[in-house]
Amino acid sequence: MSALRLPVEIPEGRPLRVLALGAHADDIEIGCGGTLLRLVEEVPGLEIGWAVFSARGERRFEAERAVELFAGAAATHVEFHDFDDSYFPAAFAELKDALFALRARFVPDVVLTHARDDAHQDHRTIAELTWNTWRDHLVMEYEIPKWDGDLGRPNCYVPLSETLLDRKIELLHKAFVSQASKRWFAPSTFRGLAHLRGVECNEVAAEAFTFRKLVL
Repeated sequence: MSALRLPVEIPEGRPLRVLALGAHADDIEIGCGGTLLRLVEEVPGLEIGWAVFSARGERRFEAERAVELFAGAAATHVEFHDFDDSYFPAAFAELKDALFALRARFVPDVVLTHARDDAHQDHRTIAELTWNTWRDHLVMEYEIPKWDGDLGRPNCYVPLSETLLDRKIELLHKAFVSQASKRWFAPSTFRGLAHLRGVECNEVAAEAFTFRKLVL
């Protein structure tokens, strides 16, 4: 598996900056946790911006722990918000203000966000606002498995070794203890999807993304 290279041009002397956006605690880690682990390992000086828009109480604690586990010292800008879960469309203006404020605090080269076709209303809202906020950036939309059965046809894959996939799953369960009782939050869920995406890109396992726009 060759080193991960993203199709972006970085000014000489400046590190790569990646911004990860999640509607809820655990979205980022489920959708692109393996990709972030690869970037941390393979990209010298990497800077990660990390924003979760609904994280309260125990979920806030878990989200903070997950940043430490997945990004470590590479997380140079981290913020959490307390928007009401499942009500993001009703808070569109406030969320837009929050993302615009984030844009002023952290300037990314790559943005990792929810898929625009995600069936969860909170996820779709963050995806829409991502494109509204970062118009001239490389945007990679990650996927979240769920009851709605909304997985689509991605057009970008980040291969994961079996060891790295094991690490992702281990950290997910170490960080998000409150989710352990949920039937879907199981190693078989994350491993099965990763192996299926691996089949689609001729690798052992992978995380999948959608590019809506790519400038070469």
